[in-house]
Amino acid sequence: MARVAVLVRAGAAPLWWLGLVAADAGAFLPGLTGRRIGLLAGAALALISCALVTLVRGRRFVHLSKSPSRAGRSDFLQDRAVTVRNWRRAHRWWLVAAFAAALGSSFALPAAGGLMLAGAGAGLWLKSVRLGRREHADDLLFWVRTDWIARGPAGKPVKGYCWTGVLAGDAAPGGARRR
Repeated sequence: MARVAVLVRAGAAPLWWLGLVAADAGAFLPGLTGRRIGLLAGAALALISCALVTLVRGRRFVHLSKSPSRAGRSDFLQDRAVTVRNWRRAHRWWLVAAFAAALGSSFALPAAGGLMLAGAGAGLWLKSVRLGRREHADDLLFWVRTDWIARGPAGKPVKGYCWTGVLAGDAAPGGARRR
């Protein structure tokens, strides 16, 4: 079983950093519209993408977390590092394609695509923080079966979450590393 907040948070860092690198590289190009318009459009796109990514499937996450079942003794809980590594391996070509698209869009609007990508990463991070607050308030951690997560931790195959106490696993509420 994999932690729900870790699955959400796994894409945040690569999207954020790849977006910033693409925006930085794109800021050196004059583009068709000019740097100033590209940066302003990129800032607006970053805010919009952050808000959209944060709110998408929000009701589904709430619905699945309202009535979780207790995890059994025989359930294997996946480490945070394993969950992050598996997610990034499964999505590496999507990340490369998103980076290339963000970099290529800099010829039209300098830095706009990169900032939009960084905004999507920030939105995923905010979504994991929101899940972490819910976990902290309920004093439990949400887990999902690994064979259900092909379409994400709130996709159609997911029938429900399981829960454990807050000391289970190696990740804090919200999916961050436990200190």
